[in-house]
Amino acid sequence: MDKERAPRNRTVTISEEEKKLYEGKLRHAGNGQCQDFAGCIFNDSLEDFVKVLPEKSVDLLILDPPYNLSKDFGDIKFHGTDDEAYEIYLESWFPRLMPLLKDTASVYLCGDWKCSNSLYKMCKKYLKVQNRITWQREKGRGAAHNWKNCTEDIWFATVSDDFYFDVDAVKQKRRVIAPYKENGKPKDWEESEEGKFRLTCPSNFWDDISVPFWSMPENTDHPTQKPEKLIAKLILASSKPGDLVLDPFMGSGTTAVVAKKLGRRFTGCEINSEYCMWAMKRLEMAESDKSIQGYEDGVFYERNSGK
Repeated sequence: MDKERAPRNRTVTISEEEKKLYEGKLRHAGNGQCQDFAGCIFNDSLEDFVKVLPEKSVDLLILDPPYNLSKDFGDIKFHGTDDEAYEIYLESWFPRLMPLLKDTASVYLCGDWKCSNSLYKMCKKYLKVQNRITWQREKGRGAAHNWKNCTEDIWFATVSDDFYFDVDAVKQKRRVIAPYKENGKPKDWEESEEGKFRLTCPSNFWDDISVPFWSMPENTDHPTQKPEKLIAKLILASSKPGDLVLDPFMGSGTTAVVAKKLGRRFTGCEINSEYCMWAMKRLEMAESDKSIQGYEDGVFYERNSGK
């Protein structure tokens, strides 16, 4: 049964009429529709999709595969297992993506504490590991007999030591708690009508991310949707306008939507047809709304700043 939603609920949904419309627009790599792959999400498995992509065409690869947890993804139910079996799963598809990457390409691989070590091993085997980002999920259930799990990891790796990284594109605007002056003038901060702020270089710990929820226009019913703000940081730091961003676990389309909003080309695949349709609707919405929650005027704001 359809969920009964509050009037102010902004979750992206698909009506039966829209479903019929989008079903006719679904693209599949196996029938030759992948020749013009940029700007499209394909309703395919990763295995079928990567066979038709040209080698050395991708500037940025963003990977958000199933974590080593039991999770229901609609058409697919992923079952958590031991580390060895999960690493066999990663090995079944990760190497197939490597030939698609340019020599200057960057890769971001998402996971949680349970599978992070396995993800690191995969990155180290095929790429040059540059860093590990840990981001704080402010949502999450409490645990009676353990520490509450409220962080996730993103491994940052590159094909070579020659890679693009724009630190100025991902600076954060932080409120100054103890404003220091030198010769009577602000030192490394500025004052505005909103208060006292300074621009800071990004670290590998992110505490400014809001997980999508019902009142946000980017929200969908996808069980593991990544925030647009999080993906925007990856895209702005590690790609240039016009670069090709690949996401072979597209889900509800966050990577594609953010790439479009930021002037990058994108492609990817998703095996669940309904998720593809959510993504198609979000891409249409991005035609008229380029905003990204928490990102404005070229800088990222702290969580709950009103931006």
